[in-house]
Amino acid sequence: MTTIGFIGAGHIGGTLARLAVANGYDVIVSNSRGPETLTDLVDELGDCARAGTPAEAAEEGDLVVVTIPVKAIETLPVAELAGKLVIDTNNYYAQRDGQIAVLDQGATTVSGLLQAFLPTSRVVKAFNNITSGNLGSRGVPSGGTGRLALPIAGDDPTSRTTVAGLIDAFGFDVVEAGPLAEGRRFEKDHPAYGLLADADGVTRALAQA
Repeated sequence: MTTIGFIGAGHIGGTLARLAVANGYDVIVSNSRGPETLTDLVDELGDCARAGTPAEAAEEGDLVVVTIPVKAIETLPVAELAGKLVIDTNNYYAQRDGQIAVLDQGATTVSGLLQAFLPTSRVVKAFNNITSGNLGSRGVPSGGTGRLALPIAGDDPTSRTTVAGLIDAFGFDVVEAGPLAEGRRFEKDHPAYGLLADADGVTRALAQA
């Protein structure tokens, strides 16, 4: 059984942890405030979940979800994330994160910033363009009608395939945007951000960016 580590256990992190447990994964959840603050979430998730530190979530996760404010990227445990598949759900909000010049200037993307800080990790951008409410409630089993689609981007094809399988298991179709730099196409203020659409609709929105 695969273990998914979570660094960040807010709305998106908590929702993804619930979906992971519902689909047979073990999870280790963490945040910046300490494992003792995650008791309620772990009790809700049951025997397949436990709380730990970010370093423990990174080290013990077969893959790791990073879902934190962009301003906190430099607090991540680089050594423990070395060589790991890292799913980046992050979005840049200047009012929360402060002004980050390289993002304001378009010199890199949110995921590019994370990849630069984690040079040996395999970063895939996913789950950033959907609200936690829709993520938790709008999934449809594979082959069902009315399935929404989510975009992903990443430089490593094998890692993209792994994340695509996870998205499918969680009830959504997948649209591959391409390499990690193409993650900009579904960042905030772009047509695919917040879009609830099928694969064709998401593909059109990505093309418009």
